[in-house]
Amino acid sequence: MEVDVFDRTSTTDPVISPTAYNLAIGLTLCWGFAINWLMVVNIDPQAIASIEPWIFIIGFFASCFFGIYLFNGSTNPLVSFIGYNFVVVPFGLIINLVVSQFDPTLVSEAIRITGLVTIGMMCLGSLYPAFFQSISGALTIALLLVIVVELIEWFVFGVHHGVIDWIVVLIFCGYIGYDWGRANQICVNR
Repeated sequence: MEVDVFDRTSTTDPVISPTAYNLAIGLTLCWGFAINWLMVVNIDPQAIASIEPWIFIIGFFASCFFGIYLFNGSTNPLVSFIGYNFVVVPFGLIINLVVSQFDPTLVSEAIRITGLVTIGMMCLGSLYPAFFQSISGALTIALLLVIVVELIEWFVFGVHHGVIDWIVVLIFCGYIGYDWGRANQICVNR
């Protein structure tokens, strides 16, 4: 019986060392960051914006769902990596459109900070996986609550609080630690 990729806690496939495993998933994450960065630097946002919106949206979702199908349905690392790219690339196109509206210095700073925070949370997730596992439910509740509060504040009161942005950042930092710790548990429980 095939187990969903997100429900896996062990494997019967040939195993690699925990160090090689962490290196592989870390490099995969860095690959995603690098591809998105290269897209932002090298693809003219106007070229993306000139695509018919419905074609773009359908292509975006088709690519993402195909990628999810590939990495969810395969135990072959190469096929899963190809699926990962079918998800990463469309997001890179969206990121390109969004960041083109901001000062390049601010974008570079955000990329640097995101990378450093991600590396830090990956280290913490490796060192304290039980802690991050224990807060997963609280992270979900906090995220849903922040979304509801932000929508009420914005649509009912016409206000946007910058502090809510920082709360969301903290919640997603927790998710990075949780996801990294969860990924490491697959390696530990083999």
